[in-house]
Amino acid sequence: MTRRQSNNQWSGGIAAQPDPKNSECKNLLGKLLTLIFLDQDGILLIDYLSKGQTINAEYYSPLLVQLKDILKEKRRGKVNKGVLFLHNNAPAHWALTTQKKLAYVGFQCLDHPPYSPDMAPLDYYLFPGLKKQLKGRHFSSEAEVIAAVETWLDRQPPEFFFEWLAKVRATG
Repeated sequence: MTRRQSNNQWSGGIAAQPDPKNSECKNLLGKLLTLIFLDQDGILLIDYLSKGQTINAEYYSPLLVQLKDILKEKRRGKVNKGVLFLHNNAPAHWALTTQKKLAYVGFQCLDHPPYSPDMAPLDYYLFPGLKKQLKGRHFSSEAEVIAAVETWLDRQPPEFFFEWLAKVRATG
């Protein structure tokens, strides 16, 4: 194909040909947005958003109440001085509704400067290992993706989460 033919192909000119066939794999499942709440002892809560759902204060705030209940159940006797809570600077996290809910459940937020690498420590510690584990695998449903993610998380030793928290503390 000549350069002129190639240009006409995209510009809709007289010599336009049908769209070229793309041999790349198509991402049929799309993205699965996930919220992960954890502490030094492991995963506390994983929430998978349904397709088309966005994270806003109205969605996020009830999760904080659910998280507090899970902390009471899973970490019975360990939470006696309150909870230091770290999340990034997403609008849903800093909305007035969310701030009121954080105060209501008794979580004290840790501030992080915007655009700081330690603002999203999971991006630098948790997700690289998870991505490596899932790389090259093909999933036919969201349920398969969720099962693979949760299996990998369940296989992490307690030291994995403790080391993550130590790195967060060292950078904060």
